[in-house]
Amino acid sequence: MKKEKLQIILITVLVAIVFPISLAQTDFDDRERNKNTLRLCFYNLENLFDPENDSLTMDDEFTPDGIRRWYKSRLHIKIAQLAKVILAMGGWEAPELVGVCDVENENVIKKLVYDSPLASYTYAYIHFDSPDERGIDVALLYRPDKFDIVYTQAIAVVDTFLRPIPTRDILYIKGVLPHKRKDTLHLFVNHWPSRYSGYAESQIKRINVAKLLYSHLNSILLMNPHAAIVVMGDFNDEPRDESVSTYLKIRFHPDSLRTNELLNMMYPYVSQNNIGTHKYAQHWSIFDQIMVSSAMLSKQNAWQIKRKALIFDAPFLLQTDEKYMGVKPYRSYHGMKFQQGFSDHLPVYLDVFCQ
Repeated sequence: MKKEKLQIILITVLVAIVFPISLAQTDFDDRERNKNTLRLCFYNLENLFDPENDSLTMDDEFTPDGIRRWYKSRLHIKIAQLAKVILAMGGWEAPELVGVCDVENENVIKKLVYDSPLASYTYAYIHFDSPDERGIDVALLYRPDKFDIVYTQAIAVVDTFLRPIPTRDILYIKGVLPHKRKDTLHLFVNHWPSRYSGYAESQIKRINVAKLLYSHLNSILLMNPHAAIVVMGDFNDEPRDESVSTYLKIRFHPDSLRTNELLNMMYPYVSQNNIGTHKYAQHWSIFDQIMVSSAMLSKQNAWQIKRKALIFDAPFLLQTDEKYMGVKPYRSYHGMKFQQGFSDHLPVYLDVFCQ
């Protein structure tokens, strides 16, 4: 086990050396973290499907007989690629908490956690099946030796008549450091409805989820205005979009932040061009975001942010965009061709610590 862990550390360090740092990576911190510090990551794994056909969901595209020819061998390649990204994102050691989305079921999560280089870090996971039509869910990977889970809940998305909506649940986790059990950290992992049907047509769906999430955040903050809360996910909307800024009431600049509000930690990127986590045609968007409660910006609070959130845009995750110029995320598929890439999203991460 020690030999395997040393090999993974060497691979992680080599990745940082071989692939020159770019864009957000100028601030990448690969130093060993102490027991009070956690690296919180979020990564849209893009179509991490189980090749077994599920008759109850719309997963036919990603089966051996589907148009993607999604064989077990291709799943194994993708699992290995995703594990490389997660380990590289951790720096000297694997990240302590990794929120993920676009995973079909527990089987593929198990393969990622137990049948990849991540196995050396004894990850555990939190996952619930959601009513999404394609069968995709959100999950949290965590290292039990670094973070102790005390409560979990799948928050179902419902309409104004409390009828279930066939989309991804919001995953709520409450946990503590094993040696600091009185200081609670609240986590929410999200994957909001996509823009597949068009921005205007789908916007109401994301606003609906925003209202639901806000009600849960508000209930926590009403009980404890100093609560440490981290919200992460693929929101399919940008920091300035109505669902995030108006209905979820997330601020995207520290100067406008008030008590009991949350700050979008992607704010340094909002005013920059050609930087984002997802690219459609020639346009980069910041769909993948991490937000924190205002208390985590105070030096008086137990849980605090250590530094700004970063987009992990290491060059091996990018490829030349021959059509629209520049670069784009290196996906698993180019059209219908399996090219052994990673995802159409770039991951994001944030370091927090408990004093």
